[in-house]
Amino acid sequence: AQMASPGFTHVYAGLASIVNTKMPEIGELLLKRVIAQFRRAYRRNDKPVCMAVTKYIAHLANQQVAHEILALQLLTLLLEKPTDDSVEVAVFFTKECGQYLAQVSAQGLHAIFERFRGILHEGEIDKRTQYMIEGLFADRKKEFSEFPARLPELDLVDEENQITHEIGLDDQFGLEEGLDLFHVDPEFMENEAKYDIIRKEILGEESDEEEASEKESGGEDSEEEEGEGEEAVPDGQQAGGGMEIIDQTETDVVNLRRTIYLTIMSSLDFEECAHKLLKVKIPPGYEVEICTMLVECCSQERTSQRFYGLLGQRFCMLNQQYQDLFAETFQRQYTTIHRLETNKLRNVAKFFAHLLHSDALSWTCLAGIKLNEEDTTSSSRIYIKILFQELAEYMGLKKLNERLKDPLLREHFDGLFPRDNPRNTRFAINFFTSIGLGALTDELRDFLKNAPKLIMAQKQPVEESSSEESSSSESDSGSSDESGGDSDSESSSESDRDRRNKRRRR
Repeated sequence: AQMASPGFTHVYAGLASIVNTKMPEIGELLLKRVIAQFRRAYRRNDKPVCMAVTKYIAHLANQQVAHEILALQLLTLLLEKPTDDSVEVAVFFTKECGQYLAQVSAQGLHAIFERFRGILHEGEIDKRTQYMIEGLFADRKKEFSEFPARLPELDLVDEENQITHEIGLDDQFGLEEGLDLFHVDPEFMENEAKYDIIRKEILGEESDEEEASEKESGGEDSEEEEGEGEEAVPDGQQAGGGMEIIDQTETDVVNLRRTIYLTIMSSLDFEECAHKLLKVKIPPGYEVEICTMLVECCSQERTSQRFYGLLGQRFCMLNQQYQDLFAETFQRQYTTIHRLETNKLRNVAKFFAHLLHSDALSWTCLAGIKLNEEDTTSSSRIYIKILFQELAEYMGLKKLNERLKDPLLREHFDGLFPRDNPRNTRFAINFFTSIGLGALTDELRDFLKNAPKLIMAQKQPVEESSSEESSSSESDSGSSDESGGDSDSESSSESDRDRRNKRRRR
């Protein structure tokens, strides 16, 4: 366990010191096996194992399970033929148990530091290792204040009860490997009862049981006294009248957001954060609070942190529900983007760009964006600009263009690349060209170039139909004119005849 998590070595050493007071054989066997493991690692030049094992030996010495002679022998061995790795392990070991050695063996520690000084003056080791030795001397001046021998929380054994094993680094001993195998115990129940007694002594369960029994006895007495003074309440009813109280102040939501925020801020990486958030008991219907808090925490940072993008990606990959919730959050964030400052706006855009390029979020969420002069504001245009510039940086312009021309998703990008009005088309072309992504508008340019021809092609059938209607009306009017013309000619000829007859009579 200590090899798997060296950061908790001081805890394992504290536990070993407690077990050593009750069962010294186990403490001695543990120390023997740790020494044997160090010997194997030292012979194989296995630096990571040496670092972990020496740290365990240092903390066992701090807990007085191992004698200080073992620590001094180990340092002497490491510095006898100094190399970069051996000196680095020695520096690391000295920091871990230097404060304890200064208390119990100041002269031995002084000799070790003189050896360090000689190695430093020889100058045969790497510069990096020399800097580590100089840092060790600085820690010595501070009396190893940054590397305490025993934390107050782990100082659990009194000195008079502590048992120290004087085992040297060169001693010969057996590892009792037969204890690692299970054997049939004919007196299993008796030995198990003895072990329970020892276990309760180590863990202090006897005192806890006594306190619990006293509390139970006291609680029964108080219940009897209260029962005498109270009336019986029928089953199925509450003492207060059976009224259910509903809290409408959203205190639970505030507490849930606080828990999510503290979990995010206290995590080292996104995997740890996702693991902790999944353990949080979120009421059904409140899963969207995780998405909201992720976006809000991301917007509050001074610069964009990849941590939030990876965390959102992990949740989208784990559950389809979170993918849908992040899509809703994207739409809601876009409609209220004018409320954010420029820095917050940039962080939010980069967050959603990470989700889109990693395919954690469906590209159909872009259907709500309409790129024209009427439906956009300065804030929303900045948001779209940062979003697509990040996508181009992540994916490359070629892949981004291929994604936007995907036949399955193309209908969702009609708002981004409008073809309903030449004015909107021209606006979209100018926008993408101004942000350095003019290559995305090649099809729009072709559409705008061929728009007059399309308009004329649409107008031709309309004109033909109108011309046919006008020709038919002209033919009708022509026939009426001809009939009128005949009558007029007849009347004019009669009038001419009358005039001629009058002249003859005269």
